[in-house]
Amino acid sequence: MLAAPINPSVRSLSQPPIPLVQSWSAAYRGDLGPLLDLSQAVPNFTPHPGLMGLLGDCAANPALFGYGPIEGEPSLREAYAASVAQTYLARIDSKHIHITSGCNQAFLATMIAIAGHGDNVLMCNPCYFNHHTSLSMLGVDVNFVRCVAENKFLPQVEDIRAALSDKTRALILTSPNNPTGAVYPAELLRAIFQLCQELGVWLVLDETYRDFLAAPGQQPHDLFAERDWENNMVQLYSFSKSFCIPGHRLGAVTASHRMVMEISKVMDNLQICAPRAAQVAVSQAMPLLFQWREDNRQEIQHRSDALLRIMEDLPEWRVVALGAYFAFVEHPFGTDSVAVAKALAERCGVTCLPGEFFGDGNHRYLRFAFANVDGAALSELPVKLRHLVL
Repeated sequence: MLAAPINPSVRSLSQPPIPLVQSWSAAYRGDLGPLLDLSQAVPNFTPHPGLMGLLGDCAANPALFGYGPIEGEPSLREAYAASVAQTYLARIDSKHIHITSGCNQAFLATMIAIAGHGDNVLMCNPCYFNHHTSLSMLGVDVNFVRCVAENKFLPQVEDIRAALSDKTRALILTSPNNPTGAVYPAELLRAIFQLCQELGVWLVLDETYRDFLAAPGQQPHDLFAERDWENNMVQLYSFSKSFCIPGHRLGAVTASHRMVMEISKVMDNLQICAPRAAQVAVSQAMPLLFQWREDNRQEIQHRSDALLRIMEDLPEWRVVALGAYFAFVEHPFGTDSVAVAKALAERCGVTCLPGEFFGDGNHRYLRFAFANVDGAALSELPVKLRHLVL
């Protein structure tokens, strides 16, 4: 009897990285205190009570039980468009917005609209692994531009130009970056975007962590003011981090009306519409939670500062890049990062992601996602790291 085959583009993928890493901690006996989870990029504080109340009310509203507009609830599209316009000092309205069920879905729907089997997409290495695996499942070829610690894990424009080909449909960037935390300067983004315009390539810019830039009220870039930006740019966003609701799965695309309509074709086959109750609740909460969101940004910055201070006392462990939720840390061992991360979880009670999960050549690094732990918990990190001997 023959077993039915699995799609080789899926079968060849590794298991989801975060559950794998968290499973390693099952062997930890607690000798060095409580487990310190630096594996997943998720805030460890609860949503605002007002937002939780709105979520409850909307979940019980029979009017939201049916299907909604594919592009998203008008109230959230309008509220988020106003937020984008204010953040980037740009003319953005609801026709530019498509709401999705999380930012991973925003990315997948966008890439299905842009690239097909045999097309080429350019990414930076290190890269967010879900971006890479999504493209692999679609049969889209991926080329990489190597980013190095000496350049703060930022790409060089000339390297991007050299890597682009006539088959390249899109360049994918993430800023602040996952996994390195590197923040792309506005002038670098402008130069890259102008190159994409010159060559007729889409720039897909994932700004999931843009609400956690170090400077309050910082304008991340001015690309929405660029001439004809709609012809070459798609921006992605997640409500999960800023509103502390990853379980409710809300993301957004900002693009031309033409691209929004193309993405709606994809979404009609993926999910039809994002969760309606969460959309309406967030649309009502957005104008009310500005200070609460700013307080959360400041708290994440405090944790970032605390981690830097702690790591200064561990010179053999070097923070090579940091920003938003992440630190990319060079470990002191002459072995691969998977072995180091596994030993940290099993022996020391620290879960983090190996650099190798984010692309070839990153065996010297670990990703610490510090937004999940407060300063008091982070203070336990030196004891745990010093204990590790390989």
